Amino acid sequence: MSDWDGRLYDKALGAYLGLAIGDALGATVEFMRPREIQAQYGVHRDIVGGGWLRLARGQVTDDTTMSLALGDALLLGGEEGLRGLAHGDTGLTRGIADAYVRWWRGKPVDCGHTCRRGILRYLHDGTLAGPLNEGDGGNGALMRNLPAALATLGDDALFEQLSLAQAHITHHHPLSDAATLGLGHLLRNQLSSDDPTLLNQTALQWVSTQPAFRFTPYPGRATAYVVDTVQTVLHHVTLHGFFEDALVATVNQGDDADTTGALAGMLAGARCGASGLPPRWLQRLQPAIVQAITDQTSGLLALAQRLSEAAHA
Repeated sequence: MSDWDGRLYDKALGAYLGLAIGDALGATVEFMRPREIQAQYGVHRDIVGGGWLRLARGQVTDDTTMSLALGDALLLGGEEGLRGLAHGDTGLTRGIADAYVRWWRGKPVDCGHTCRRGILRYLHDGTLAGPLNEGDGGNGALMRNLPAALATLGDDALFEQLSLAQAHITHHHPLSDAATLGLGHLLRNQLSSDDPTLLNQTALQWVSTQPAFRFTPYPGRATAYVVDTVQTVLHHVTLHGFFEDALVATVNQGDDADTTGALAGMLAGARCGASGLPPRWLQRLQPAIVQAITDQTSGLLALAQRLSEAAHA
């Protein structure tokens, strides 16, 4: 493995573990208001479990487990599945939908309403996407898309095609689409660069083309509506250069704190790499989740490398 491959792996693993850390940290204060968090915790900065889901310490929610379900489907479909998707074949998309069904049937600790509705629609009629729906503007498709970004590194067109295919299984809304693609490209850009200021630059460039997501001045809402989620994440990640500072500020905003925490952790983790993550938070994550993420990160990057080598052969 070259030095660059090693750096890429560190940054990709940092993004994925950062997502899980933000999920576990934020879940404790999900649906709380900032004043309620302050009254109970002062500043919430420890992975302790609890919350409305009564989680064990270090347990993650649907943000992480749905990401792992998507990653499993991509590794199972492999190069053939991704090449087929690029040529209009729906086999990989159906494999992803089946993975979401298995995830749901496994009785996850939480499942958002829009995700549940899309999974049940697929079970009922086998369709891989519902019609455009004003009710699909939540953050469920965005929160789980990290594996798509990793598996398609080096091919932006395939990344966009895969991202929308997995998104539309449960969410079909233009702002959900824009956020899923936009944050995915921000992540991919940061993975390819050691410049810690790049994320701020590209975030500002992106919102200039997608004004619905402008985060300056910060509106102060952190709900599951995808616009609120993105604004919260980008505000805090661009304001705070250090991983821990960004995550603590994000989750203490409350509301959909497991998802805003997960996405902030993903972007900030890509910026600092796994080697820069706080050990005290990593050690609190459940070991099985850390192992699954570590294994999947290696597999997805290897899949991206095989696709890239084949394309340039």
